[in-house]
Amino acid sequence: MTTVFENAITHAQKSFVNEPFTDFSQESNRHAQESALEQVKNELGRAYPLIIGDKKIYSEQTFNSVNPGQPEQVIGTFSAATREQTNEAIQAAATAFESWKRVPASERAGYLFAAADLMRQRRFLINAWMIYEVGKSWVEADVETAEAIDFLEFYGREMLRLADKQPITPFPGEENELVYIPLGVAAVIPPWNFPNAIMTGMTSAAFVSGNTVVLKPASTAPAIAYQFLQILEEVGLPAGVVNYLTGSGSTIGDTLVDSPQVRFVSFTGSREVGTHIYERASKVHPGQRWLKRSILEMGGKDAIIVDETADLEDAATNIVFSAFGFQGQKCSAGSRAIIVDAVYDDVLQKVVEKAKKLTLGDVTQAGTYMGAVVDANAKKKILEYIEIGKNEGQLVLGGGEQGPGYFVEPTIFADVGPHARIAQEEIFGPVLAVIKANDFDQALAIANDTEYGLTGSLYSTNAEHIARAKEEYHVGNLYFNRKCTGALVGVHPFGGFNMSGTDSKAGGRDYLLLFTQAKAISVKK
Repeated sequence: MTTVFENAITHAQKSFVNEPFTDFSQESNRHAQESALEQVKNELGRAYPLIIGDKKIYSEQTFNSVNPGQPEQVIGTFSAATREQTNEAIQAAATAFESWKRVPASERAGYLFAAADLMRQRRFLINAWMIYEVGKSWVEADVETAEAIDFLEFYGREMLRLADKQPITPFPGEENELVYIPLGVAAVIPPWNFPNAIMTGMTSAAFVSGNTVVLKPASTAPAIAYQFLQILEEVGLPAGVVNYLTGSGSTIGDTLVDSPQVRFVSFTGSREVGTHIYERASKVHPGQRWLKRSILEMGGKDAIIVDETADLEDAATNIVFSAFGFQGQKCSAGSRAIIVDAVYDDVLQKVVEKAKKLTLGDVTQAGTYMGAVVDANAKKKILEYIEIGKNEGQLVLGGGEQGPGYFVEPTIFADVGPHARIAQEEIFGPVLAVIKANDFDQALAIANDTEYGLTGSLYSTNAEHIARAKEEYHVGNLYFNRKCTGALVGVHPFGGFNMSGTDSKAGGRDYLLLFTQAKAISVKK
């Protein structure tokens, strides 16, 4: 414990700074990543247990995680938890909570800082797991590992800040204080598209706040979550503080959400699953002594607006990056480009030309920009939307598939109506709908005319347009003259409005408040 405490003090004395990204143009970094890919390749196909308290349990029923670019390559074989094992994990977390909640905040933060240090040391290995398991490019994987490190560093410091003396209005004759205490057992259900960063952020925020966790990673990305559990074990996190369950969401998820012992649910994923959790979590079950808190992030239909005053070259470049980075599988992906009539043809032409140059293929190779989409179901859904799009707009690029992996070409539809399905529904793939607006007023109205409200961008040098967008563009993360993806921890607190979720603002100074409850204490002198 002394080492963890000393680590916390050392880190707390330094201001938070975002982790730098790796420069893969340097030969040493390229060689390090290639070596890590080879090392992880030799570890593929292993069997992985559940982790419940201090026990590692191999179930009779299992499932495989596979490489989406080479589906015949098994990443690992994972135990499928039963409802009984889920309840056992909840009980293990509840038991651990009784002692963990009393651990000083400085020690809890110390585990995060120690984990951040270890993740830095294993950066290229963590990257490699993401490259293999979910088809991240080198750059996308590395940026995500940096974000995971950022979450650990940022939330550790935030816990120390919340544990410090809080400002209270003085009152004669009383000594008053406000303290933040944990909630209890957390059900943490992260997504597959940021299987390291978001999983690490959600999990660490929960337990650094004094809660204990039952972590249910996405079934398409369980190996990456297991790497994080290994890090937590190596830094000495007590058993039962974070429990690891893999398997069916319908089996594990509903059991977690319904349990009267679970105090809150932290979820990132689809609108469909998020609203399902929101409804179930609202029900009070026998023996439940609280109203469950739901922390939900559920996706978006994000737009980039381009007006007649914009830098058209830069706008086109970042429309492409926003739409097709990680195969468009980001909740922040720019899946709509809304361009005013005066520059529509020019921007569309530039976007198509730039998208044609994107490389699609084996992401274990350094120069590949796009890999396969995550699994067969994702590919099927995306191709179905492409068929819908052929009746809703003009197909100007892509639209096809490649094999034997789950590859979908970068696809662009022009002249799409604002209320077309491909302009309204989250596709979660490399499909861009380009929409023409008469002017900025109509463009802004189109951007807001969706049930989501996560990210948005405006390319403009018009001061009036920028001022109006700041006031009227209804998204949780609004950017000007840059892409609508790539939020940085501490810099761009992330979370959205409407059906994009509960605007939880991950990576911001409000975030840990969602994992705590405030207790006012007053002593009469």
